Amino acid sequence: PVLRLLEAQLQDQRREHEEEMEALKNQVDLMQEELEKQQQAFLQTLQLSPEVQVEFGLQQEITRLTNENLDLKELLEKSEKNEKKLKKQLKIYMKKVQDFEASQTMVPVERRPHERNMQVAVQRKEKDFQGMLEYYKEDEPLLIRNLIT
Repeated sequence: PVLRLLEAQLQDQRREHEEEMEALKNQVDLMQEELEKQQQAFLQTLQLSPEVQVEFGLQQEITRLTNENLDLKELLEKSEKNEKKLKKQLKIYMKKVQDFEASQTMVPVERRPHERNMQVAVQRKEKDFQGMLEYYKEDEPLLIRNLIT
């Protein structure tokens, strides 16, 4: 049984290795084709006049930059989409926290003896606040209770 297990593992590793080698060979073939195209383009460019060479070089650079810009634009769109998703999740969690805090103000004090030990772990940036405090009207009971305790 152990020998068969080792044999099966060895075959799996061999198969994975062969698949990986095939993928690498394909990648090398593609790179070789690209290199040949570039060499042909380079040889053709050398036969052109200097002005045409400069123009051709500029066209190639414009093409490269355009492709790079498209890639960056796609990355930006993904980031913006992710940002929207995260903001939506944040709103949902903030609503849950507010609902939880509101439900805590409605529970009588006698029923929550361990509440002082429970603290919601919310990461906040340390800031020095000075002056007036802005709050929602519905948060007033919670604010007053926190000020008293």
